[in-house]
Amino acid sequence: MSDWDSVTVLRKRDPGKAKVTRTDSEINAARRAGVAIATDKKSTLTNSSHADTDHRRIAKLDRDNDVAPPPRVDVSVGKAIQKGRQDKGMTQKDLAQVINEKPQVVNEYESGKAIPNQNVLGKMERALGIKLRGKNIGDPLTFGKKK
Repeated sequence: MSDWDSVTVLRKRDPGKAKVTRTDSEINAARRAGVAIATDKKSTLTNSSHADTDHRRIAKLDRDNDVAPPPRVDVSVGKAIQKGRQDKGMTQKDLAQVINEKPQVVNEYESGKAIPNQNVLGKMERALGIKLRGKNIGDPLTFGKKK
């Protein structure tokens, strides 16, 4: 027998054992060779308590329970800030410097776009000398007891 007729096969693993492939090129090569292919989809869930949940139902609940946006400053407060600032002859930038805030904050309060912050409103009340919270918005700010 010549060397051309003998075949030596060196294998490290059992020929009957299935090979796991993850690339499309290896799968296509196996199909061309006529090898039987079995596809198993592995689950990424490791916690068995999450395996039975109905995700569509949960997603629908999430969509139904939308949270309302936070309330904005009332337009009357913005008008009162603007009037009090103009009565004192201040610009938005001047008022922002006095209360130690950015001019953009003053602009948002005057336009009614700001989310009310009690600290900022308190600083504006003291700087302008007018009430911006509670009843009687725009009235002069009084300190101490009424006599």
